[in-house]
Amino acid sequence: MTQPTAPCASVSTWSLHRALGVTFIDKPADGSRTRTETYGPGSLTLLEIPARLAEMGIHTMEICHFQLPSRDAGYLGELRGAIADANVKLLSVLIDDGDITHPEHHARDLNWIGGWIETAGLLGAERARVIAGKADYSEAALAQSRAGLQILAAQAQGHGVRVTTENWFALLACPESVLSLLDSLEGAVGLNLDFGNWGGATKYDDLAKIFPRAETCHAKCAFTASNTPDADDFRRCLDLGKSAGFAGPLTLIYDSPGDDEWACLAIEQELIAPYLA
Repeated sequence: MTQPTAPCASVSTWSLHRALGVTFIDKPADGSRTRTETYGPGSLTLLEIPARLAEMGIHTMEICHFQLPSRDAGYLGELRGAIADANVKLLSVLIDDGDITHPEHHARDLNWIGGWIETAGLLGAERARVIAGKADYSEAALAQSRAGLQILAAQAQGHGVRVTTENWFALLACPESVLSLLDSLEGAVGLNLDFGNWGGATKYDDLAKIFPRAETCHAKCAFTASNTPDADDFRRCLDLGKSAGFAGPLTLIYDSPGDDEWACLAIEQELIAPYLA
């Protein structure tokens, strides 16, 4: 995998809930893939997203697993073609469920996540981001997470995919646990850093400690209902990445009240412009 020398802009389909409208239930305990108009029927399909991003000058994207309408080979090939035709790179499939530290169902969830890693490979994704675990922090939970991630990383290698995890949920709620887990995995699993998953008085110090280990980043900007960004917080997080020498994709995350997702993504795109190549 070619190592980037400077950040580029990316967008996650998480930021386009309203535009896509529809989600598909796919969880370890419920793989029904029931079509649900979570935000109504939507204004466009997943197949149309790559070209729309390219129109914005964005050529990297991530796809949330529950926004994929089908895992059939035919559809996956069609989507892979739409991504390639738009000259867009699929950075990652975001596997947004499963708990490899679950006291009862860790084996079930590990198998479910492994299936989605295979799907990521069929789509031509570079990475698959998985949850390290939802258990409260303990040495035992961290060890269980490490064992599960080692299995997933080995499986992913066979599909041409790199596994990453994220500073998310209770297990990885502080920089010490993130760094301990990454160190124990000896490079087999990468880090996706998310601006918005940590908060409080130590937020910036905590993010600064893990930014040197990040290879991808969810650049999440908070907005008010009036579509006004918290630009100071956003730039401060971006500055942490710049100081750490971060050169990976900055995936724009919009997760705020306003309905005009495209307009808010354009605001975020303008805010990150000074940090790009």
